[in-house]
Amino acid sequence: MKVEEVTVVDDEIVEAFQRLIPQLSSSAALPDADSLRAVVDSEAAHVLVARDDDGRIIGTTTLVLFRIPTGVRAWIEDVVVDGSPGRGGVGKALTTHALDVARAAGARTVELTSRPSRVVANGMYQKLGFSQRETNVYRFTLE
Repeated sequence: MKVEEVTVVDDEIVEAFQRLIPQLSSSAALPDADSLRAVVDSEAAHVLVARDDDGRIIGTTTLVLFRIPTGVRAWIEDVVVDGSPGRGGVGKALTTHALDVARAAGARTVELTSRPSRVVANGMYQKLGFSQRETNVYRFTLE
């Protein structure tokens, strides 16, 4: 398995995201080439993909880095691994690579959220050293 950063959006990338995103969220719109380019071209986003030994994209995550007055902030978003059997270690490889990129960018901490129902993912994050925070997460829906 190999993890790499996406720098160009082509048909392969679009197909992979349209296949993977529904495995993460049943309500999210399928990303098209333009929306993926907007993310990939953003200075704040690092879109990572994992490829199996045959070169097929089997997982993705996005690391978002931004500077605020107190330092560099880092968030891992949209970790999704193809649900096919035999995909052990993909989420760990993607997350570890994202942590390396964040560290190189000067971030001191990395945040992420994960639904409690994602038991395997939550266990992996804890094994990697993430700790659950005592915080309130709020959402305001813009309409």
